[in-house]
Amino acid sequence: MRRRAFLIGAPLALAGCATSPAWAPQDFIDRVAYRAPGPSSMTLFTMRNVGTGNGAHTGLMINASQRVIFDPAGTFGHESIPERNDLHYGITPRIAQFYISYHARSTFFLQIQEIAVPDATAEMAFRLAEEAGPVPQTLCTSATARIIRALPGFGSVRQAFFPNSLARDFGRLPGVIETTYRENDDDDKTVALRQFDAELRAEEAPGPGTR
Repeated sequence: MRRRAFLIGAPLALAGCATSPAWAPQDFIDRVAYRAPGPSSMTLFTMRNVGTGNGAHTGLMINASQRVIFDPAGTFGHESIPERNDLHYGITPRIAQFYISYHARSTFFLQIQEIAVPDATAEMAFRLAEEAGPVPQTLCTSATARIIRALPGFGSVRQAFFPNSLARDFGRLPGVIETTYRENDDDDKTVALRQFDAELRAEEAPGPGTR
């Protein structure tokens, strides 16, 4: 599958180092705030090596009063998506898919585990994620597990430092729906980002006969 462009109106860019604080202004967050329809939920993303199955990164999408993605110590980012210390706001379906596609490539696939939760639980996860970053490199799973373990009903999820361990515990929770997502595009994320940029520029260019 060729990596798809997600046209969100501005050139793509790598996010800064996870240890460098990012703090989007409140009016930016308010302008793009989005909540997905349906029940409140949490979605655990585990990026796993195609050859070995070993986990390499962990992220958490929370559908509370807003839908956000906690991407601790990650490289995901775009200037049209506000970020505060590893928490990305305004996660519409297009941007959620962009996040998934950004991480899926020839050498890595995504294990996606979603669970419906009470509104209060989702809101608590949202608030904990707002307070969790920025997360140092290599601690993405630890930071995510800490949030999940603090929630009512999630005490069986152990503190973990390895993505597969967290995914295993999360997958044992009642009601978890699990899927996988794969793409076969280039292993170098910067190549994918340049491709996105080129497609964005092409989309923004005036068509024949326009002035």
